[in-house]
Amino acid sequence: MKNIKEQVLPPIAKKQIHKTQIHNLTLEDPYHWLKEKSSDEVLDYLRQENDYTHAKMQHTQDLQAQLFNEMLGRIKETDLSVPIKDGDYYYYSRQEEGKSYSIHCRKKGSLEAPEEILLDENILAEDLESFSLGDFEVSDDHQLLAYSVDKNGSEKYTIFIKDLTTNQLLSDQILETDGNIIWANDNQTFFYTRMDETMRPFQLFRHTIGQDTANDVLVYQEADASFYLGAYKTKSNQYIVLHIGSKVTSEVHYLNANQIEDPPTLLARRQYKVEYSIDHHGDHFYILTNENALNFKLLKAPVHQTDKANWKEVFPYDEAVKLDGIELFKEYLVVYGRKNGLKHITTMHLPTNTIQDVQFPEEVYTYWDDDNPEFESHKIRLIYSSLVTPRTVYDYNLQTQEFEFLKEYEVLGGYDRTQYTMERAFATAEDGTKIPMSILYKKGLEKNGENPCYMFAYGSYGMSMDPYFSSTRFSLIDRGFIYAIPHLRGGGEMGRSWYENGKFLNKKNTFNDLIACAEHLVQEKFTHPEKLVAVGGSAGGLLIGATANLRPDLFKAMVAHVPFVDVINTMLDKNLPLTIIEYDEWGNPNEKTYFDYMLSYSPYDNVTAKDYPHLLVTAGLNDPRVQYWEPAKWTAKLRDLKTDAHWLLLKTNMESGHGGKSGRYGYLEELAFEFAFVLDRLKISN
Repeated sequence: MKNIKEQVLPPIAKKQIHKTQIHNLTLEDPYHWLKEKSSDEVLDYLRQENDYTHAKMQHTQDLQAQLFNEMLGRIKETDLSVPIKDGDYYYYSRQEEGKSYSIHCRKKGSLEAPEEILLDENILAEDLESFSLGDFEVSDDHQLLAYSVDKNGSEKYTIFIKDLTTNQLLSDQILETDGNIIWANDNQTFFYTRMDETMRPFQLFRHTIGQDTANDVLVYQEADASFYLGAYKTKSNQYIVLHIGSKVTSEVHYLNANQIEDPPTLLARRQYKVEYSIDHHGDHFYILTNENALNFKLLKAPVHQTDKANWKEVFPYDEAVKLDGIELFKEYLVVYGRKNGLKHITTMHLPTNTIQDVQFPEEVYTYWDDDNPEFESHKIRLIYSSLVTPRTVYDYNLQTQEFEFLKEYEVLGGYDRTQYTMERAFATAEDGTKIPMSILYKKGLEKNGENPCYMFAYGSYGMSMDPYFSSTRFSLIDRGFIYAIPHLRGGGEMGRSWYENGKFLNKKNTFNDLIACAEHLVQEKFTHPEKLVAVGGSAGGLLIGATANLRPDLFKAMVAHVPFVDVINTMLDKNLPLTIIEYDEWGNPNEKTYFDYMLSYSPYDNVTAKDYPHLLVTAGLNDPRVQYWEPAKWTAKLRDLKTDAHWLLLKTNMESGHGGKSGRYGYLEELAFEFAFVLDRLKISN
């Protein structure tokens, strides 16, 4: 095989230099030609890069197999979820050994009743390289199932309808939707959303079962390209809510789920940098908003008097608690939020206004609120986890404030949580801010500066990297690794201000925070730069790319999954998916202040002639979020300029999108490949 560098560099690249004129500057892009997805030359190049990666990793095949078998060996392959009661039925999913996808089932009347298989994803995914189930929605009368499927990773979903009384598919099929489905109360009508050419959900349609889809009714269209459209149904089953939002502004319309031909009603007109969402209970809408409340506050208004003058506070605003969402039951209000960097729940008994905080059993933990379909229930279903506690399903009794244990997902292979230590540490950023980290390692580990360390980080969009359990990590931890999760600015762990201080013209705080956390781990003798690995994906891949430019000396190896690294070129192209919407996250480069700032950190634009760590870079050919050419161009430029002999591997999945290989076995294969790269580059052989 030819040297891959010779295939990427001139003459082909230099002959096709692309020039962009902006703000009195000329930007030259010698790898612009890699954007031609339909070009055989580009596809051949990506395959050659894959061949090169495969050849470099060939000697790790046995290690990859060992890692895969270890990780698979901790998973109970044949298992089922805890059933959720909805009306007369108990709904659940199960997995079978040797099958990649879930089987969705229900039982009527009791858990001892015969099983009814509603949908087997394994049958749908047969012979497909990529498969994703989008929405899965049963009608209120439990007779029809609407579900959506993406077969190539493009995130364009086809909607299907199955008659659960006959077990037959109906002729209704709706192509190229975003996958979202909402049933009306007549059990014959549902709503769905379509996307524009930039993959922005912007239209809400109404479809009646048995009717020609060409006659579907356009209910609402959002004209502003910086706003996207979503829809959901309130737990009360009374309203269908249209949520129209940018990254910083939102607007809500609603319609009666029993009067679906009426036009949607506006609740409150959009106001720049004011976000709000609603739910319904009795005679009131409950409104979660950040207007004059950085961490959001909860209000309510009469259904027929929604002017802001009628919005009343539900309970006092607490600036120390970030409110993320609400759930309304007949007698209870549940508020999901975040306090002191950890997830938090507050409940209110509506008849008495009695407020209670939910108390969790560990100091460092996380949870996910599960499906709670029954409006009259006194319980909420939660999935609890920590760095050492496997996923555990509880029902929390809102009346008694007690947890009812339902199931802990079993970790096979003799896992013993008492053999591991989790702790919280704080690094000091260059501006003095304390940056929290969640750290996991095996008990007895000596902090002598010689331990390998795997850092997984993100730091964007206000998303939080919570301390959840993953059995796959123990293939590293049991080999002596420290596993660290830095909670960087740009994420949402410490409230809305934490997010605001890591976006727009504060984005560099995210990169500097990761550097500070890495330096802390070195200074405290957790690890050493020759033993340190940093990993991130998507916007976390931007973090890896920017940090590689800033402090390549601090890391032995880095992994960037589907990385957003070509910031300027992507954000200047309004025709790409998400670009205009993303202005409210990164800034608009057509404005010189933002352009200059983004150009100063864009990983692709700041590659220079110097030594870099070992790098593994991944891409998805059908990725609509980070186009494959971003990691491909970044890799090509690094090959041209870097001065070291360290590995630089590009691995493009030619059949999938942003999420990589689909199915649980495909995921484990990719993770085994990544871990083998890390272990090999750190020269850890066991």
